[in-house]
Order: sequence, then C-alpha cells, then structure tokens
Amino acid sequence: MTSLETLKIDLRNVQDTTVEVSCALTDKYFQSLDDAEIQSGSINAQLSIRKAAVGEFVLTVNISGSVTVSCDLCLDDMEQPVEGNATYNVSLGQENSDDGETIVVDENQSVLDCSWLVYETIALAVPIKHVHAPGKCNAAMTEKLNELSAARSGDGTEEGDIDPRWAGLKKLTE
Repeated sequence: MTSLETLKIDLRNVQDTTVEVSCALTDKYFQSLDDAEIQSGSINAQLSIRKAAVGEFVLTVNISGSVTVSCDLCLDDMEQPVEGNATYNVSLGQENSDDGETIVVDENQSVLDCSWLVYETIALAVPIKHVHAPGKCNAAMTEKLNELSAARSGDGTEEGDIDPRWAGLKKLTE
C-alpha cells in the first residue's frame, strides 16, 4: 500500500529535470478516497512531472492493473483489467482551482496532490460495460435472467399470441 503522501508532489522540487513517482495502489488507497465508487483493486501507477515554463508544469499519469467492479449481468464482483494514461497542465497561482484545462496550485503551498487525479485516470479507464467471461457469471443469476427474458419476450407461447395489453397497438400496424 502506498501512502497518499507519496502522491503529493512539491512543485518547488521540480526544476529542469523530470520528477517521477511510481507506486502500487491497493484496496486501502481506494477506500481512503472520499466519494470513490471503486473500492478495491491493484494498480501500478507511474507519475512524471516536468517543468514546461516558469510556474508551468506537465503531469503525466500512467496506470495499469485491475479493479473490482460489479458484473453488469450477474452483479457478482469481478476483476476488470484497466490500463490508461492522462496528461494534465499544472500552474502555480494565487489559489487552488481547476478551470478544466489547467490545474492551479497555490504558489504559497506549491504541493500538488495527485491522489484524486490518479483515481480519475483509473475510473476513466474502466470500460462502460463489464461482464464476466462466458461461463463465469453466477449460474443461479444467469438462469433467473434467462427465465425472465423468455417470459418477457413471449417465448413459450404459441406464435401469434400477443399480450392483450399490446393487442391495440398491433391493430395500428395492420
């Protein structure tokens, strides 16, 4: 587990060279973040920050590993591999802010907390749809879904039988 302090970079220490930070993020990292939807995983994160100009920096975040998410079909937890990267523009200014393009860090403190930026990179790398590999879903849930799907689609009834609630709509297409 990496302390969240490891993900804080003092921008005064970034001179003409690139500062690199590597860390392994575990369940404790995810649980220590407020409002995080992802609560467990194992991620390797590499951060590099370089000075672009006086008071201007470029932060690059690369992540790879896996997180635990719910399967969209059976709702059981599953390991979802993730890999991604993001680049952020950072500048020193009068107060902390984020205008969408540039993260402004108070020049009196000059410490950039990257813990939430790393989390955002991870969250954006998780695919929208996450489903177990074929045959790995919870068998009981899959069976119940198949039953409900068959009942809803009209399987098991004679062809031509229509739910009476939809019969009126059928007349409109004839």
